[in-house]
Amino acid sequence: MVTDVIAQAMPFEAAPFGAYAPSRFVRTALSLTGALPDTWAGRRCAFFLRNLVLRNLNNAPVDIEALGAKMRIKPYNNISEKKVLFTPQFFDAEELAILRSFITDDFVFLDVGANAGFYALHAAAHAGKRARILAIEPQPEIFERLVWNIGINRFGSIKAIACALADRAGEVTLFLDPTNIGQASIKIVGSANAPTLRVPAKTMLDIIRDERFDHVDAIKLDVQGAEDLILEPFLASAPISLLPKVLILENSESRWQADLHALLQANHYREIARTRLNVVYKKTTTD
Repeated sequence: MVTDVIAQAMPFEAAPFGAYAPSRFVRTALSLTGALPDTWAGRRCAFFLRNLVLRNLNNAPVDIEALGAKMRIKPYNNISEKKVLFTPQFFDAEELAILRSFITDDFVFLDVGANAGFYALHAAAHAGKRARILAIEPQPEIFERLVWNIGINRFGSIKAIACALADRAGEVTLFLDPTNIGQASIKIVGSANAPTLRVPAKTMLDIIRDERFDHVDAIKLDVQGAEDLILEPFLASAPISLLPKVLILENSESRWQADLHALLQANHYREIARTRLNVVYKKTTTD
């Protein structure tokens, strides 16, 4: 096909959407994995088909539509991209349903640890043009994928920011996991010998004030164990008007130095859902 020739001659970021359209075999396999039930047998079948497809793809990206948006997926060194490509029906389904229930005409959402943009894109696909969505991602390679996915959809409501969030502004060390590049953190991931890089950092309150938000509807915070470093100072210093109505939080309590669950309860948040990876809190009062 002509698109195959174009794709081979260009960096994957430069090739137009559709240049990496899945072959008939890959489309069939993705259709099967995308319809499997969330059971042990369903996941084993998905794992088997996934390995067949990955060998067939030979390290090429895949252009798909998932979670309501167009995406270019590289499912080799990023677990989240692999999940969205093969089993989008399993990808944080309960969390995304809760997020959708909070969408309003002037929806404000911070996707912290945005990865390739899955939460931000899904929210933009369901929110109107007046929505304001920040996708915050510090890992440079993942940030490029995030920006590409935002650009191909042209929702007009997402802004990507290349920085880490931390307890203070400045520069921080980002620890990387070469086997899963979406798993980067300002806390050590894997081992003390993990590769690192220096990245700019801001506080959550600084980011919100820089954008001149007068309210925040939702925050998703997935930063591989550094959630406490971000949330504790934010809850201590943010005005009530800027506290989110709903908070989707990666549950990394074994790595937290603060008891975030108790801290959130003290700030009038109530746990409304707990999944295999995340916990969801809803603000119960505004005063």
